[in-house]
Amino acid sequence: MSQDTEGTTDVLDRELEKLLNEEQVEDGDHDRYSHYVKKDKILKSALSGKPVIALCGKVWVPGRDPEKFPVCPTCKEIYETLRDE
Repeated sequence: MSQDTEGTTDVLDRELEKLLNEEQVEDGDHDRYSHYVKKDKILKSALSGKPVIALCGKVWVPGRDPEKFPVCPTCKEIYETLRDE
């Protein structure tokens, strides 16, 4: 093995492992956000499978890690308005 290729397999293996461990992204995910919903509503949805309604009006069944998406600007604006009251 030549010096310039040593460790290449390790790097590729780590990158492949990283890709396999990441959540699969579907078409349209590029414009998805994390939305604000009351915690008890999320828990009920997790148990029942029924959709929730975010502050912005989006209706969906939560099932993805919200840390992987940016916060919905509309939800954030509404939440901050509610906090100020």
